[in-house]
Amino acid sequence: MAVLVLDDVLPLDLGIPAQVFISVPGDPYDLTLCGRTAGSVPTAAGFAVTVTAGLEAVRGADTVVVPGYEPHLRQLPADVLAALAGARARGARLVSICTGAFALAAAGVLDGRKATTHWKHAHELAARYPRVSVDPRVLYVDEGQVLTSAGVAAGIDLCLHLVRRDLGAQTANQVARSLVSAPHRDGGQAQYIERPLAPEAPGVTLAPTRAWALARLHEPLTVRQLAAHAHLAPRTFARRFVTETGTTPLRWLLTARLDRARELLESTELAVDHIADRCGLGSPSNLRLHFRRTLGTTPTAYRAAFAPTARPDFSQAHIPTTAARPSAT
Repeated sequence: MAVLVLDDVLPLDLGIPAQVFISVPGDPYDLTLCGRTAGSVPTAAGFAVTVTAGLEAVRGADTVVVPGYEPHLRQLPADVLAALAGARARGARLVSICTGAFALAAAGVLDGRKATTHWKHAHELAARYPRVSVDPRVLYVDEGQVLTSAGVAAGIDLCLHLVRRDLGAQTANQVARSLVSAPHRDGGQAQYIERPLAPEAPGVTLAPTRAWALARLHEPLTVRQLAAHAHLAPRTFARRFVTETGTTPLRWLLTARLDRARELLESTELAVDHIADRCGLGSPSNLRLHFRRTLGTTPTAYRAAFAPTARPDFSQAHIPTTAARPSAT
């Protein structure tokens, strides 16, 4: 994995992939920080970082990550764009964090694809690169070979999503815990909330209710039950839930149950019918239905790919962003 450090890189954007991928148990990622040449690269904060390789690292990597940089509308050197285009052509996975999407777009990597970036700059990305379908609303977009994210926290979400793709839900959740980060969020969640919590209820959070629900996924939970636990009317609860999480209570429950199923498939030899029961999905057929709709695979195939004895294939087909685990915090 090569993290391409461009001049005036945003330090936090750079630190996100470095911290996430070195936190994976067993060190499965061989991470290299690279620039146009090896040596010192200035950051947007005024200090410099040292990279150990030049663009040859991009040309040899299985995954290339481009953190955000300033100014994001500047013209990038031809050799940088050629290296990114070449990585795409040979089948490498390309990932951007925040305004790093502008580098991928300039290299033609995003042509004909969906993408996102920080919502403040999404209109500029769409206007400058009309062949890119820009969605300013989402946390990140997974197009298989090419993945893009919004700013800062969404970069953490995307990097955890990559760990999940490569090594499974259990490992991704373990990394999230080690980083004291919320468990992986759905890429389709909103980048920001337009309607904050009502001012008359400062500090209100539904995290205790979400934690309560995660401990009872095997039960037939309803919105009314969740609202009762939170001591709120169902309509008020549903409205606050969307405000806090960016998704509805029922969708949150479904993704939580699917994520629990994924962990059980990875870490146990339980039969599919037992897993369906433990996750609150009822029957094996219902579990298979939601696995197919959400993950594009079957429970048996997922277990074969992510069981402890399976060797992860970093080039495997991607798992859609709707397969993320909802946060209990």
